[in-house]
Order: sequence, then C-alpha cells, then structure tokens
Amino acid sequence: MKTEIKLVKGDITTMAVDAIVNAANSSLLGGGGVDGAIHRKGGSRILEECKAIRNRQGKCKTGDAFYTSAGLLPAKYVIHTVGPVWNGGRNKEPELLASCYRKSLEIADSLLARSIAFPNISTGVYHFPKAEAAQIAIATVKEFIDNENKNIEEVIFVCFDDENYQLYKNILDR
Repeated sequence: MKTEIKLVKGDITTMAVDAIVNAANSSLLGGGGVDGAIHRKGGSRILEECKAIRNRQGKCKTGDAFYTSAGLLPAKYVIHTVGPVWNGGRNKEPELLASCYRKSLEIADSLLARSIAFPNISTGVYHFPKAEAAQIAIATVKEFIDNENKNIEEVIFVCFDDENYQLYKNILDR
C-alpha cells in the first residue's frame, strides 16, 4: 500500500480525517495552543472521555498516547499525545518526541484509520526546536509507513504557522 504524506497550512480542528492528533498536556484536562483549540471546538465529550481515562490510569506520560472520540470535530477520533518539554536535549526529548508520533500512528493503525493529521508537537510552549522537531516527525512517520503500517493511506502534517510550514516543506521536497 502506498501511503501519501501531505502538508497543509491551517487549523487541525477543521480536518475531515479519521484521526487528528492532539498535542496534549499530561493532565489531560485541556490547555492552550492545539490542545485548547481541540477541546473548545470538540465540545465537552472529549474532556469527559479524557477525565474517565485519567481516573482509570492517572496522568498521561510524556511520549505516550491514547484516544477519545472527536466530539463535534469533523474527525472520528482524537489521539492525544504528550510531547516533551525542551530542556536542551538532555532528557531524551528527541526519543520522546519520536515516541509521540510512533504511538499515535500505532493507535491510528489499530483503529483502522485511513487518514491521520498531526500538529507540530512540542514546538509551541514546550519550546522544542522547530527544525529538529520537523526532522523527527517526518523521519518517524516515514519509518512507520515503511515498516509497520497496515491501514493508513494518508498522513497530513498541519502547520499553523509559516515557519513550521516552510521547515516541513523543505524536508519533504528533498
């Protein structure tokens, strides 16, 4: 199966795909940036499902992922993943960021999702260097597509800002 990788500049909450990925925080209770937008536009159902998961398992660990329904969003599922806070690369941040992408793809594949959209995980308030984050995201997605993917036909990187969009475009155009 040939999986297509696409790049768009826009708002991930408007993506009509099987799964969108949320750059969540470990509390699972919503926050700022992508997380806040998904919770605001998706409605209370997403938060209620996150609370139930949190009550069952506690906070979500950095690099891990889980899913909920997408509430009022045009997607079917929201895959929530907690990216690393940048600390100079001394605390395994690159490996943890790669884990966010890999685990999100594994969940999407297990849900028989044919399409998944990713935001730029950890590059906002978590201050992960955008160029390095783009390299990790694209390399991890390509590795998954080549070695593990069974169902995903389309992976979309959704960049909210021009800087991330250009970084991803430069890598994908090579």
